[in-house]
Amino acid sequence: MVSFECDYIAGAHPEILKQLVETNMESLPGYGMDHYTESAKEKIRKACGCPDADVEFLVGGTQTNAVVISTMLHDWEGVIAADSGHVSVHESGAIEFTGHKVIELPGTDGKLSASAVRDYLRWFCSDVTHDHMVFPGMVYISYPTEPGTLYTREELEQLSSVCREYGIPLYLDGARLGYGLMSKASDMTIEDIARLTDVFYIGGTKVGALCGEAVVFTKGNRPAHFMTSVKKRGALLAKGRLLGIQFDTLFTDDLYFRISKHAIDMAEQLKTIIKEKGWEFYMDSPTNQQLILMTEDQMEALGKTIAFDRWGVYDSTHTIVRLATSWSTSEEDLDVLRSV
Repeated sequence: MVSFECDYIAGAHPEILKQLVETNMESLPGYGMDHYTESAKEKIRKACGCPDADVEFLVGGTQTNAVVISTMLHDWEGVIAADSGHVSVHESGAIEFTGHKVIELPGTDGKLSASAVRDYLRWFCSDVTHDHMVFPGMVYISYPTEPGTLYTREELEQLSSVCREYGIPLYLDGARLGYGLMSKASDMTIEDIARLTDVFYIGGTKVGALCGEAVVFTKGNRPAHFMTSVKKRGALLAKGRLLGIQFDTLFTDDLYFRISKHAIDMAEQLKTIIKEKGWEFYMDSPTNQQLILMTEDQMEALGKTIAFDRWGVYDSTHTIVRLATSWSTSEEDLDVLRSV
């Protein structure tokens, strides 16, 4: 079997494993107080063009979203997200479990528009009964979006402007950030994202690391006593070196961006194969995730050789199937798919 099920089917990039092995017997302080973690933070600040950014490392995406959102919101506030957003659909109520409502707004191709957010905020502020409602205290987006689409720089600038107008932070989930930035359709850089958001995270779990996400607070806005809050939420890793060494490696010699580009190159070939086979796209994605429509018979035939993800029900006869490439996808994997 060859798997296109998701972008974290493999363990870690060989360079990361090499560094973990070579540093394994070093005696280092815990909780991210080691010099590898500090080096990783400095490399990330430099890559983001944000020398004063506060960088913190957490283990996984859902954990990161729950910690960041719950520590930045007041207890009477919720977070605005697209109705297809990851925190809205695929995080098992993790945000609500912290006591904060996800305020869903209709999205288009997985994206929130600045006009929709402004209209909602204007309506909320004008409602004389809003003291009986959950206050919108943050806007959440992801890049790429849940179905693999991308915000343009202009769209992100517009969202950023609305958030500044209403004095609430813009938070960008970058679980697949590298794959978005390296897409041929992207007109953004990581510097643009650091400039236009208040906080974002650089995904490692899906982009070459065993685990780990790097949270970047860009405006001197890291919540007070953040480490204490992280530990209170059960999210502080004692052997913080594991995260620091991985991100120090990913941000050495542009490894993060090089392996992300590889995934996009593989995705371009994947799209060609999909077109050659006459499979119907559910949505046009310029990133590493491709969503297609399949009947039960088609899925049964494909499943004999290829592992894939059933992304959702489309209609009574079709399912949305996801095929994803990653840093670990090979030409040989694509050859197997071609032969199906």
